[in-house]
Amino acid sequence: MEYRIQKLNQYVFGWCGYFALADTKSIFRKLDGWIRRRLRMCLWKNWKTPKTRIRNLIKLGVPSWKAYEWGNSRKGYWRISNSPILHRTLGNSYWNDQGLKSLQERYEFLRH
Repeated sequence: MEYRIQKLNQYVFGWCGYFALADTKSIFRKLDGWIRRRLRMCLWKNWKTPKTRIRNLIKLGVPSWKAYEWGNSRKGYWRISNSPILHRTLGNSYWNDQGLKSLQERYEFLRH
């Protein structure tokens, strides 16, 4: 996941620098949310089995009964990535700690 975030930061920051001249704040905000959701989906997919999902959700601070409920879910990866549980546990602060840079913050930095 570290390599994926590093490459994503490189690519997106170059793209952000190119389009910073345009008035695209709302687009960057939406794209930022979409990227985080996509990363949540990739992480959920990497966890593969319900047992691993439950264990990792508990490590992230989810109550065990809720982790069991969501870890055994039959919903698809993309749908689960927008669930309240993953949204809270793998929120902006989690991705900032992992090294993901915010497009919106970069855009505001370049515009001012």
